[in-house]
Amino acid sequence: MRLLLLGTGGMARLHVKGFREVEGVEIVAAVDTDPNRLNEFLQTHDIPRGFASLDAALAWGEFDAVSNITPDSVHYPTTMAILKAGKPVFCEKPLATDYAKANEMAETAEAAGLANMVNLTYRNVAALQAAHRLVAEGQIGAVRHFEASYLQSWLVSDAWGDWRTTPTWLWRLSRKHGSNGVLGDIGIHILDFANYVVGSEYTDVFFRLQTFPKAENNRIGEYELDANDSFVMTAEMANGVIGVVHASRWATGHFNDLRLRIYGDKGALEVTDLNHTPRLMACLGEDTRNATWREMEVDPVPTNYRRFVESVRDSEHREPSFRHAANLQKILDLATITDRDRTEHVAGLKPEIPED
Repeated sequence: MRLLLLGTGGMARLHVKGFREVEGVEIVAAVDTDPNRLNEFLQTHDIPRGFASLDAALAWGEFDAVSNITPDSVHYPTTMAILKAGKPVFCEKPLATDYAKANEMAETAEAAGLANMVNLTYRNVAALQAAHRLVAEGQIGAVRHFEASYLQSWLVSDAWGDWRTTPTWLWRLSRKHGSNGVLGDIGIHILDFANYVVGSEYTDVFFRLQTFPKAENNRIGEYELDANDSFVMTAEMANGVIGVVHASRWATGHFNDLRLRIYGDKGALEVTDLNHTPRLMACLGEDTRNATWREMEVDPVPTNYRRFVESVRDSEHREPSFRHAANLQKILDLATITDRDRTEHVAGLKPEIPED
Protein backbone atom coordinates (compact mmCIF):
# COMPACT_ATOMS: atom_id res chain seq x y z
CA MET A 1 0.00 0.00 0.00
CA ARG A 2 1.32 3.44 -0.98
CA LEU A 3 0.73 6.00 1.76
CA LEU A 4 0.71 9.81 1.71
CA LEU A 5 1.41 11.67 4.97
CA LEU A 6 -0.49 14.96 5.27
CA GLY A 7 1.40 17.05 7.84
CA THR A 8 4.91 16.61 9.23
CA GLY A 9 4.50 17.91 12.80
CA GLY A 10 5.30 16.12 16.05
CA MET A 11 2.87 13.20 15.61
CA ALA A 12 4.08 12.49 12.07
CA ARG A 13 7.18 10.64 13.24
CA LEU A 14 4.95 8.20 15.16
CA HIS A 15 2.90 7.60 12.02
CA VAL A 16 6.10 6.86 10.08
CA LYS A 17 7.17 4.35 12.73
CA GLY A 18 3.72 2.77 13.04
CA PHE A 19 3.07 2.33 9.34
CA ARG A 20 6.58 1.13 8.53
CA GLU A 21 6.08 -1.72 11.00
CA VAL A 22 3.34 -3.03 8.70
CA GLU A 23 4.65 -5.26 5.92
CA GLY A 24 3.98 -3.97 2.42
CA VAL A 25 3.41 -0.32 3.35
CA GLU A 26 5.47 2.27 1.47
CA ILE A 27 5.37 5.94 2.48
CA VAL A 28 5.66 7.56 -0.93
CA ALA A 29 5.20 11.26 -0.13
CA ALA A 30 4.49 13.90 2.51
CA VAL A 31 2.75 17.28 2.46
CA ASP A 32 3.51 20.41 4.49
CA THR A 33 3.08 24.11 3.83
CA ASP A 34 6.37 24.86 5.63
CA PRO A 35 9.14 24.03 3.09
CA ASN A 36 11.93 23.87 5.66
CA ARG A 37 10.04 21.51 7.93
CA LEU A 38 8.97 19.41 4.95
CA ASN A 39 12.49 19.03 3.55
CA GLU A 40 13.94 18.15 6.93
CA PHE A 41 11.20 15.55 7.46
CA LEU A 42 11.71 13.99 4.03
CA GLN A 43 15.45 13.66 4.61
CA THR A 44 15.12 12.36 8.17
CA HIS A 45 12.67 9.65 7.19
CA ASP A 46 13.92 8.92 3.66
CA ILE A 47 10.64 9.80 1.95
CA PRO A 48 11.08 10.31 -1.79
CA ARG A 49 8.59 13.06 -2.60
CA GLY A 50 7.17 16.20 -0.98
CA PHE A 51 4.34 18.61 -1.78
CA ALA A 52 3.62 22.13 -0.57
CA SER A 53 -0.15 21.62 -0.71
CA LEU A 54 -2.76 18.89 -0.54
CA ASP A 55 -4.13 20.01 -3.92
CA ALA A 56 -0.76 19.32 -5.54
CA ALA A 57 -0.57 15.89 -3.93
CA LEU A 58 -4.11 15.00 -5.04
CA ALA A 59 -3.31 16.13 -8.59
CA TRP A 60 -0.31 13.74 -8.52
CA GLY A 61 -2.48 10.99 -7.08
CA GLU A 62 0.08 8.17 -7.00
CA PHE A 63 -0.95 6.84 -3.56
CA ASP A 64 -3.58 4.51 -2.13
CA ALA A 65 -4.46 6.16 1.20
CA VAL A 66 -3.72 9.20 3.35
CA SER A 67 -2.69 9.63 6.97
CA ASN A 68 -4.04 13.03 8.06
CA ILE A 69 -1.78 14.52 10.78
CA THR A 70 -2.84 18.17 10.40
CA PRO A 71 -4.01 20.42 13.30
CA ASP A 72 -7.52 19.74 14.63
CA SER A 73 -9.20 22.63 12.80
CA VAL A 74 -7.79 21.46 9.47
CA HIS A 75 -9.06 17.87 9.68
CA TYR A 76 -12.45 18.68 8.18
CA PRO A 77 -11.51 20.51 4.94
CA THR A 78 -8.54 18.28 4.17
CA THR A 79 -10.31 15.01 4.89
CA MET A 80 -13.33 16.02 2.82
CA ALA A 81 -11.06 16.82 -0.13
CA ILE A 82 -9.30 13.46 0.21
CA LEU A 83 -12.57 11.51 0.44
CA LYS A 84 -13.96 13.33 -2.62
CA ALA A 85 -10.79 12.25 -4.45
CA GLY A 86 -11.71 8.65 -3.62
CA LYS A 87 -8.91 7.94 -1.13
CA PRO A 88 -9.24 6.20 2.28
CA VAL A 89 -8.24 8.30 5.31
CA PHE A 90 -6.56 7.57 8.63
CA CYS A 91 -7.15 10.75 10.68
CA GLU A 92 -5.70 11.99 13.95
CA LYS A 93 -8.13 12.71 16.77
CA PRO A 94 -10.41 14.52 17.20
CA LEU A 95 -12.06 13.90 13.86
CA ALA A 96 -13.36 17.49 13.74
CA THR A 97 -13.96 20.48 15.96
CA ASP A 98 -17.73 19.93 16.19
CA TYR A 99 -20.30 17.20 15.62
CA ALA A 100 -21.81 18.69 12.44
CA LYS A 101 -18.46 18.52 10.63
CA ALA A 102 -17.58 15.10 12.07
CA ASN A 103 -20.95 13.70 11.05
CA GLU A 104 -20.54 15.02 7.49
CA MET A 105 -17.11 13.40 7.29
CA ALA A 106 -18.52 10.08 8.50
CA GLU A 107 -21.46 10.23 6.09
CA THR A 108 -19.17 11.05 3.15
CA ALA A 109 -16.81 8.16 3.91
CA GLU A 110 -19.70 5.74 4.40
CA ALA A 111 -21.48 6.80 1.20
CA ALA A 112 -18.27 6.37 -0.79
CA GLY A 113 -17.50 3.00 0.82
CA LEU A 114 -14.00 4.17 1.73
CA ALA A 115 -11.92 2.79 4.60
CA ASN A 116 -11.78 5.31 7.43
CA MET A 117 -10.30 5.30 10.91
CA VAL A 118 -9.49 7.77 13.70
CA ASN A 119 -6.26 7.32 15.62
CA LEU A 120 -7.59 6.85 19.14
CA THR A 121 -4.21 5.55 20.26
CA TYR A 122 -5.30 3.77 23.44
CA ARG A 123 -7.02 1.15 21.28
CA ASN A 124 -3.41 -0.08 20.86
CA VAL A 125 -3.32 -1.03 24.56
CA ALA A 126 -3.65 -4.80 24.91
CA ALA A 127 -5.06 -4.52 28.44
CA LEU A 128 -7.93 -2.36 27.15
CA GLN A 129 -8.67 -4.82 24.35
CA ALA A 130 -8.68 -7.73 26.83
CA ALA A 131 -11.06 -5.88 29.17
CA HIS A 132 -13.41 -5.17 26.26
CA ARG A 133 -13.45 -8.87 25.39
CA LEU A 134 -14.01 -10.01 29.00
CA VAL A 135 -16.98 -7.67 29.42
CA ALA A 136 -18.47 -8.73 26.06
CA GLU A 137 -18.12 -12.39 27.11
CA GLY A 138 -20.04 -11.72 30.33
CA GLN A 139 -17.12 -12.45 32.63
CA ILE A 140 -18.15 -9.70 35.09
CA GLY A 141 -21.88 -10.24 34.53
CA ALA A 142 -24.25 -7.35 33.99
CA VAL A 143 -22.27 -4.11 34.09
CA ARG A 144 -23.60 -1.57 36.60
CA HIS A 145 -21.21 1.37 36.77
CA PHE A 146 -17.71 2.63 35.99
CA GLU A 147 -15.13 5.23 37.00
CA ALA A 148 -12.65 6.67 34.50
CA SER A 149 -9.92 9.28 34.72
CA TYR A 150 -7.13 10.77 32.61
CA LEU A 151 -4.66 12.70 34.73
CA GLN A 152 -1.72 14.84 33.62
CA SER A 153 0.41 17.32 35.55
CA TRP A 154 2.31 19.41 33.01
CA LEU A 155 0.78 22.62 34.41
CA VAL A 156 2.35 21.86 37.82
CA SER A 157 5.47 19.95 36.76
CA ASP A 158 8.61 20.67 34.76
CA ALA A 159 8.87 17.08 33.51
CA TRP A 160 8.00 18.26 29.98
CA GLY A 161 9.80 21.59 30.27
CA ASP A 162 8.36 25.03 31.09
CA TRP A 163 4.93 25.34 29.46
CA ARG A 164 5.03 29.13 29.99
CA THR A 165 7.73 29.55 27.35
CA THR A 166 6.84 26.79 24.87
CA PRO A 167 4.29 27.30 22.03
CA THR A 168 3.81 23.49 21.87
CA TRP A 169 2.09 23.73 25.26
CA LEU A 170 0.76 27.29 25.25
CA TRP A 171 -1.53 26.79 22.27
CA ARG A 172 -3.29 23.99 24.18
CA LEU A 173 -4.41 26.59 26.74
CA SER A 174 -5.83 29.12 24.25
CA ARG A 175 -9.15 28.82 22.46
CA LYS A 176 -8.08 31.46 19.93
CA HIS A 177 -5.24 29.14 18.92
CA GLY A 178 -7.64 26.26 18.24
CA SER A 179 -7.67 24.49 21.59
CA ASN A 180 -10.76 23.03 23.24
CA GLY A 181 -8.72 22.54 26.39
CA VAL A 182 -8.34 19.30 28.25
CA LEU A 183 -11.77 18.35 26.94
CA GLY A 184 -10.66 18.27 23.30
CA ASP A 185 -7.07 17.17 23.88
CA ILE A 186 -7.42 14.15 26.17
CA GLY A 187 -11.16 14.07 26.87
CA ILE A 188 -11.90 12.14 23.70
CA HIS A 189 -9.36 9.48 24.75
CA ILE A 190 -10.89 8.81 28.16
CA LEU A 191 -14.44 8.87 26.77
CA ASP A 192 -13.40 6.22 24.24
CA PHE A 193 -11.43 4.29 26.88
CA ALA A 194 -14.61 3.90 28.95
CA ASN A 195 -17.25 3.42 26.30
CA TYR A 196 -15.19 0.81 24.43
CA VAL A 197 -14.97 -1.46 27.48
CA VAL A 198 -18.55 -0.83 28.63
CA GLY A 199 -19.69 -1.70 25.11
CA SER A 200 -22.41 0.92 24.87
CA GLU A 201 -22.91 4.51 23.71
CA TYR A 202 -23.37 7.54 25.96
CA THR A 203 -26.93 8.81 26.25
CA ASP A 204 -27.43 11.30 29.13
CA VAL A 205 -24.44 13.42 30.19
CA PHE A 206 -23.56 16.30 32.49
CA PHE A 207 -20.21 18.15 32.50
CA ARG A 208 -18.57 20.75 34.69
CA LEU A 209 -15.60 22.54 33.10
CA GLN A 210 -13.06 24.65 34.95
CA THR A 211 -10.34 27.03 33.82
CA PHE A 212 -7.93 27.99 36.60
CA PRO A 213 -5.83 31.19 36.77
CA LYS A 214 -2.32 30.51 35.45
CA ALA A 215 -0.73 33.91 34.75
CA GLU A 216 -1.29 37.63 35.22
CA ASN A 217 -4.52 38.58 33.42
CA ASN A 218 -4.60 34.97 32.19
CA ARG A 219 -2.38 35.84 29.24
CA ILE A 220 1.18 35.06 28.13
CA GLY A 221 2.20 37.01 25.03
CA GLU A 222 -0.27 36.30 22.23
CA TYR A 223 -1.85 33.41 24.15
CA GLU A 224 -5.03 34.07 26.11
CA LEU A 225 -5.21 31.22 28.63
CA ASP A 226 -8.96 30.62 28.45
CA ALA A 227 -9.28 26.93 27.50
CA ASN A 228 -10.59 24.50 30.13
CA ASP A 229 -8.00 22.81 32.36
CA SER A 230 -10.17 20.18 34.07
CA PHE A 231 -13.56 18.55 33.65
CA VAL A 232 -15.79 16.20 35.58
CA MET A 233 -18.63 14.30 33.96
CA THR A 234 -21.49 12.02 34.92
CA ALA A 235 -23.01 9.77 32.28
CA GLU A 236 -25.60 7.14 31.57
CA MET A 237 -25.08 4.64 28.78
CA ALA A 238 -27.66 3.16 26.41
CA ASN A 239 -27.52 -0.14 28.34
CA GLY A 240 -28.29 1.57 31.66
CA VAL A 241 -24.73 1.66 32.99
CA ILE A 242 -23.85 4.85 34.89
CA GLY A 243 -20.40 6.32 35.33
CA VAL A 244 -18.16 9.23 36.23
CA VAL A 245 -15.27 10.63 34.20
CA HIS A 246 -12.56 13.07 35.26
CA ALA A 247 -9.69 14.65 33.33
CA SER A 248 -7.18 17.28 34.39
CA ARG A 249 -3.81 18.87 33.68
CA TRP A 250 -3.48 19.87 37.34
CA ALA A 251 -3.14 16.29 38.66
CA THR A 252 0.02 16.66 40.72
CA GLY A 253 1.91 13.38 40.96
CA HIS A 254 0.61 11.99 37.66
CA PHE A 255 2.47 12.22 34.36
CA ASN A 256 0.11 10.64 31.80
CA ASP A 257 -2.19 8.26 33.65
CA LEU A 258 -5.43 6.64 32.48
CA ARG A 259 -7.54 4.48 34.76
CA LEU A 260 -10.84 2.66 34.26
CA ARG A 261 -12.69 0.67 36.90
CA ILE A 262 -15.75 -1.21 35.72
CA TYR A 263 -18.12 -3.12 38.02
CA GLY A 264 -20.58 -5.89 37.21
CA ASP A 265 -22.81 -8.12 39.31
CA LYS A 266 -20.35 -11.03 38.99
CA GLY A 267 -16.97 -9.29 39.04
CA ALA A 268 -14.93 -6.21 38.30
CA LEU A 269 -11.99 -5.06 36.17
CA GLU A 270 -9.44 -2.27 36.41
CA VAL A 271 -7.49 -1.12 33.35
CA THR A 272 -4.60 1.29 33.89
CA ASP A 273 -2.08 2.87 31.59
CA LEU A 274 0.20 4.75 33.97
CA ASN A 275 2.73 6.76 32.01
CA HIS A 276 2.52 4.25 29.13
CA THR A 277 2.75 1.15 31.36
CA PRO A 278 -0.54 -0.75 30.89
CA ARG A 279 -1.99 -3.27 33.34
CA LEU A 280 -5.21 -5.26 33.73
CA MET A 281 -6.45 -6.30 37.17
CA ALA A 282 -9.51 -8.48 37.81
CA CYS A 283 -11.70 -9.53 40.70
CA LEU A 284 -13.67 -12.51 39.40
CA GLY A 285 -15.44 -15.65 40.61
CA GLU A 286 -14.59 -16.71 44.16
CA ASP A 287 -12.24 -13.73 44.50
CA THR A 288 -15.26 -11.43 44.78
CA ARG A 289 -16.03 -12.95 48.22
CA ASN A 290 -12.93 -11.46 49.81
CA ALA A 291 -12.21 -8.65 47.29
CA THR A 292 -9.03 -10.23 45.94
CA TRP A 293 -7.61 -8.64 42.81
CA ARG A 294 -5.23 -10.44 40.46
CA GLU A 295 -3.20 -9.18 37.53
CA MET A 296 -4.11 -10.79 34.20
CA GLU A 297 -1.67 -11.55 31.41
CA VAL A 298 -2.70 -10.22 28.01
CA ASP A 299 -1.53 -10.92 24.48
CA PRO A 300 -0.27 -8.20 22.11
CA VAL A 301 -2.83 -6.69 19.75
CA PRO A 302 -2.58 -5.16 16.25
CA THR A 303 -2.06 -1.39 16.22
CA ASN A 304 -4.45 1.10 14.69
CA TYR A 305 -1.92 1.54 11.88
CA ARG A 306 -2.00 -2.17 11.03
CA ARG A 307 -5.78 -2.42 11.26
CA PHE A 308 -6.23 0.58 8.97
CA VAL A 309 -3.95 -1.00 6.38
CA GLU A 310 -5.92 -4.25 6.64
CA SER A 311 -9.17 -2.30 6.22
CA VAL A 312 -7.87 -0.67 3.03
CA ARG A 313 -6.66 -4.00 1.69
CA ASP A 314 -9.76 -6.08 2.31
CA SER A 315 -12.41 -3.30 2.28
CA GLU A 316 -13.81 -4.48 5.62
CA HIS A 317 -14.95 -2.05 8.31
CA ARG A 318 -12.75 -1.70 11.40
CA GLU A 319 -12.99 0.50 14.48
CA PRO A 320 -12.46 3.18 15.64
CA SER A 321 -14.26 4.61 12.63
CA PHE A 322 -15.26 8.12 11.65
CA ARG A 323 -18.81 7.28 12.82
CA HIS A 324 -17.58 6.32 16.28
CA ALA A 325 -15.46 9.48 16.53
CA ALA A 326 -18.44 11.58 15.41
CA ASN A 327 -20.56 10.05 18.18
CA LEU A 328 -17.87 10.97 20.70
CA GLN A 329 -17.70 14.50 19.27
CA LYS A 330 -21.41 14.86 19.93
CA ILE A 331 -20.69 14.22 23.62
CA LEU A 332 -17.79 16.71 23.64
CA ASP A 333 -20.08 19.33 22.08
CA LEU A 334 -22.60 18.77 24.87
CA ALA A 335 -19.95 19.50 27.49
CA THR A 336 -20.09 23.27 27.08
CA ILE A 337 -23.89 23.19 26.83
CA THR A 338 -24.41 21.20 30.02
CA ASP A 339 -21.84 23.34 31.85
CA ARG A 340 -23.62 26.50 30.71
CA ASP A 341 -27.12 25.25 31.50
CA ARG A 342 -26.10 23.45 34.70
CA THR A 343 -28.36 20.57 33.76
CA GLU A 344 -28.09 17.12 32.21
CA HIS A 345 -28.65 16.76 28.47
CA VAL A 346 -29.57 13.81 26.26
CA ALA A 347 -26.99 12.91 23.62
CA GLY A 348 -29.49 11.65 21.04
CA LEU A 349 -30.53 13.37 17.85
CA LYS A 350 -32.58 16.54 18.05
CA PRO A 351 -36.29 15.69 18.40
CA GLU A 352 -38.48 16.18 15.36
CA ILE A 353 -40.79 19.20 15.51
CA PRO A 354 -44.39 17.97 15.13
CA GLU A 355 -46.41 19.37 12.27
CA ASP A 356 -49.28 21.77 13.09
